[in-house]
Amino acid sequence: MSDPIRILLAEDDDAMRGYLTRALEKSGYDVVAVDRGTEALPLLEAQRFDLLLTDIVMPEMDGIELAQRCGKISPHTQVMFITGFSGVTLRAGQEVPRAKLLSKPFHLRDLVMEVDRMFADESKSGLI
Repeated sequence: MSDPIRILLAEDDDAMRGYLTRALEKSGYDVVAVDRGTEALPLLEAQRFDLLLTDIVMPEMDGIELAQRCGKISPHTQVMFITGFSGVTLRAGQEVPRAKLLSKPFHLRDLVMEVDRMFADESKSGLI
């Protein structure tokens, strides 16, 4: 049996972080959750993650900078942004073009479906 898919979640809103973590864990994903990008960086350097799921607007380091640093530290890690700010959506797409984007508000099942789809596509193409 293969290892579970590991997700690093960076979300500064406590309630949202809890909802997302529970929904993903119930779907069989291994989730490590932090409340800021600066807390996520050392984890990316020390551990293997299949997906960085990050809010864009956070204190200390925004999700776009975190995703760019992730690309250098851990190029195999996929990135998905979650945001409630439409203004940053365009910038995220320009600066991290390979990343997926999910706009708030979204239903938890939509998030799980998007994550499932990312890794189903990879396994079909032989990347996993």
